Amino acid sequence: MYCKNCGKPMEDAAVVCVSCGVPRGAGNQFCQNCGQPVMPNAFACTHCGAQVGAAPVQQANPAAKSRICAGLLGLFLGGLGIHNFYLGYTGKAVAQLILTITVLLAPISGIWALIEAIMILTGSIAVDGKGLPLRD
Repeated sequence: MYCKNCGKPMEDAAVVCVSCGVPRGAGNQFCQNCGQPVMPNAFACTHCGAQVGAAPVQQANPAAKSRICAGLLGLFLGGLGIHNFYLGYTGKAVAQLILTITVLLAPISGIWALIEAIMILTGSIAVDGKGLPLRD
């Protein structure tokens, strides 16, 4: 084991580096596996491949649409195509809106919306109009 601050060898039982006095595991300038210098923000040592930094954190896509929200919009306002506007399916949304406005065809639009709401809530429709996955 090597000191991550100065790169000098350390005993496995050592609590601090006897060369620089830094606590074991502190520092980010050297690989603790091989003692070679590493870049400060590196994830792994380029000499031995050992992990030297924290694993990159994948963040949830803030632009992802909510599956629950889309499903509820489909249940309550689906005849107007609101859930499809929300998900980015503008063509389907306009078609549902036109069907609802022509009062005689409103039941067809309502049934269509109910089926889509169920499909959204069960995960059969899993992406929005841009192809991004829906979040829970």
